[in-house]
Amino acid sequence: MSVSTSSINFAPRKFSPKDSFNNNSNAQYQPTELKKPLARRPIETWTKLRASKHARNTVNPIRKIADKMSVAPNPDKFPIKLNLGDPTVMGNLPPSQAAIDAIHEAVDSHKSDGYGLAVGSLAARQAVAEHASVPGAEINPDDVILGSGCSHAIQMSLEAIADPGDNVIVPFPGFPLYTTLCTPHGIETRGYNLRMHDDGLIDLVDLERNIDGRTKAIIINNPSNPTGIVFPKEHLEAILRIADKHRVVIIADEIYGNLTYGETDFIPIASLSPKVPVITCDGIGKRFLVPGWRLGWAIIHDRMGVLTDVREGMIALSQKIVGPCSLVQGALPKILRETPKSYFDHVRSVLKENADICYEAFSQIPYMHPLRPQGAMYLMVRIEEKYLGEETDLVQELIKNESVYCLPGSAFNIPGWIRLVLTYPPEITREACERISRYCTSKLQGDIPSINAYDSSDHLNSCGSESNED
Repeated sequence: MSVSTSSINFAPRKFSPKDSFNNNSNAQYQPTELKKPLARRPIETWTKLRASKHARNTVNPIRKIADKMSVAPNPDKFPIKLNLGDPTVMGNLPPSQAAIDAIHEAVDSHKSDGYGLAVGSLAARQAVAEHASVPGAEINPDDVILGSGCSHAIQMSLEAIADPGDNVIVPFPGFPLYTTLCTPHGIETRGYNLRMHDDGLIDLVDLERNIDGRTKAIIINNPSNPTGIVFPKEHLEAILRIADKHRVVIIADEIYGNLTYGETDFIPIASLSPKVPVITCDGIGKRFLVPGWRLGWAIIHDRMGVLTDVREGMIALSQKIVGPCSLVQGALPKILRETPKSYFDHVRSVLKENADICYEAFSQIPYMHPLRPQGAMYLMVRIEEKYLGEETDLVQELIKNESVYCLPGSAFNIPGWIRLVLTYPPEITREACERISRYCTSKLQGDIPSINAYDSSDHLNSCGSESNED
């Protein structure tokens, strides 16, 4: 049936009180008055937008040092970048076949294509719990929160524990990202010293001296970046006694756990702690040699129920990234359960061989004093600046003359030292040591000008990639 539009009354009607959301009986329909659009300001009148205070306060100390140390390498020598904390750069330490197969299966199955729980899938957290449980520190999946790498796990831990004005005690020398993560939130970092002229262990007196009523956590990095030192059982127990005395939580950065060599064993600090709450941060980046896969975790050890609210806070914080990569989570159970012991034995043997090469070589160079590592992927060398110059200058001179890249100790809050990576093929590590020895010998004989004599107009960023580390 057709309807004639001529019979329909289109005249505006008065607004009915029944139509009013606020039941205002005086309300009447008023036609909307069309307003002229606002005139657009010419683009040249825009004011430059400043980054937020949070962003401006987010500073990576390694990045700052790298920006000041731009020098071109020797074009006649192939570069050896012992400054990079990425074990994959040379390709001599690939992932295990189990890890490769696991990630292929995760892709092919399409079971991990969608979103998962923000804290991580149950299967992945169960695998972590099984992998990390040791006698005295058993774990269940609810104790595990997955993150985008170990660094993200540390970030969630710090943000859940500390407020602006609180402080966290961190190692000097130590991983500079701890301070990077704290500063934008108004959290103070206080450094405790390691006994670098002795055994590399923590100066426990200095550690305790830094604790006050606003200390919320102590970060313990074991095995240590940058020193490669591994803490023995009695030292860990002494740390726990201090934490228990002052009722301070421990955040254990154990990303290099079990990457030890020689006769040294790694002991998770949580396995020794009947009372002190410990949040262990770890991941697959370094031991499984896939730092770019970005999967880590925080494990909450809380036998006394101290961290109930902190646990809820970390769960809330995990929602900020809607969970880590689902594909890698899907591969994680197989990676953790099926990577053979022989794979880790090979990695440790390469690290030990390189550590021995470096230690013996630097022990023979006048005015250089290496600290023998026991784990992780690094070796530190103290230089006598009276004879060899400041460590930042020496690092640039080695790049300029020998195309060998190291990191200055200033990046880790310990001037007068340099750090080298131990993940290269041993023959290349040996070549790097020979170049450094040859250069330092020539410098001591007065055959080489200082870095200040070079033309600074010829430069490139020599250390930039090092800002990415767990």
